[in-house]
Amino acid sequence: MHLHIIARGKIGRSPEGELVDRYLKRIAWPTRLTELPETGGTVPPAPNPTRQVVLDERGRQLGSEEFAALLGRWRDDGVREARFVIGAADGHGEAARSEADLVIGFGAMTWPHLLVRAMLAEQLWRATSILAGHPYHRSG
Repeated sequence: MHLHIIARGKIGRSPEGELVDRYLKRIAWPTRLTELPETGGTVPPAPNPTRQVVLDERGRQLGSEEFAALLGRWRDDGVREARFVIGAADGHGEAARSEADLVIGFGAMTWPHLLVRAMLAEQLWRATSILAGHPYHRSG
């Protein structure tokens, strides 16, 4: 299954960008990052079937093992791409949340959208490591 992060705004050369790159390079699954302007822009066409995950502070809270199990289930069910959509600084509208297959959040606190990219990349790496049985992950 392909993992695709779609994010508003340019991260550029920054500490957050370096952290995102570091985690994306560790992920053994095919992974892609698409950056869109703050408004507008064209989202690449999605293969079928695709699952769309919207990141939003009001979203469901998942533990790392639960997140890994979900990705593993999608992969095993033949989902070709899981898309993770990170909005601009003001987040997502109701339409984006209601059209998503899943809305997740990293807690009730507001996080800078550039930092959310790094947090998501780390959790994707962790989830794929859990599914691969990598000994680094500590269950708990």
